[in-house]
Amino acid sequence: MNKDLITISDLTRDDIKQLLELAVEVKKDIRAYKYELSDKVLGLVFQKPSARTRVSFQVGMIQLGGQATYLNPSDIKLGEREEVRDVARVLSRYLDGLVARTFSHKDVIDLAQNAGIPVINGLSDLFHPCQVISDLLTIKEKRGDFKGLTLAYIGDGNNVLHSLLLAGGLAGLNIRAAVPEGYEPDADILAKAKEFANMSGSDIIISKDPVEAVKDVDIVYTDVWTSMGQEDEYDQRKKIFKDYQVNTKLIKNASKDVLVMHCLPAHRGDEITDEVIESKNSIVFDQAENRMHAQKAILLRLLK
Repeated sequence: MNKDLITISDLTRDDIKQLLELAVEVKKDIRAYKYELSDKVLGLVFQKPSARTRVSFQVGMIQLGGQATYLNPSDIKLGEREEVRDVARVLSRYLDGLVARTFSHKDVIDLAQNAGIPVINGLSDLFHPCQVISDLLTIKEKRGDFKGLTLAYIGDGNNVLHSLLLAGGLAGLNIRAAVPEGYEPDADILAKAKEFANMSGSDIIISKDPVEAVKDVDIVYTDVWTSMGQEDEYDQRKKIFKDYQVNTKLIKNASKDVLVMHCLPAHRGDEITDEVIESKNSIVFDQAENRMHAQKAILLRLLK
């Protein structure tokens, strides 16, 4: 692996395979790894609120024998009170690794370029790699191999979809995405994902029709219609995305044993209904748990 994990593109197909294998082992036997990161300290530099990312990294470090320190937005005011490059250089002298959760993807890149320690993208406006590695882990647990599986993503062409496209292309998982006009994924990221897909033998299809996208698929995945920082667009987006709700009617077009995924937090009644998220098909909370196990594997690979 590279020094940093900024985007799924930083990984190879073998990197993903090895990370998933390690995550399975770590999840199976927590105690076997309890001293692996002894004397290591991870910094969490967050501009955005967080539940899963913060807790999973903190608990993950503790269970690996290390420690984590949380730096909230008011502590640093990244790029305002102090330049990103200066923060990176100083924290590199205190810490063994950094997780950054930022609005601007450029801030994560600047941290990585100026830090002498590994930097992990805990979420930016363009990518959410840790989320999607845990998603692959969850799919692997439930379905085994990715070959021949198809995941339909319904909703906004956001950071989660960008990472799913790249990960699907690398891992050999077919991806169909249904997004409204004007909310498509970034063209360059899509092109890169299709390059990966050509090598792995998977398919990537982008459309505007959610019914067609979910037809006979193995997995249906959705995310919020309005991400953090876009709150002033909520009313407009709710109208545009109203036909992109993952509900019982839509799910009936998928395979009978379809898995339903959501990266959380969920806005129940918007992008997904209560009935679906609480159904027997939902693996949303297994998916959330696996954030910690997948991130432990990432920490072991980058910090050990």
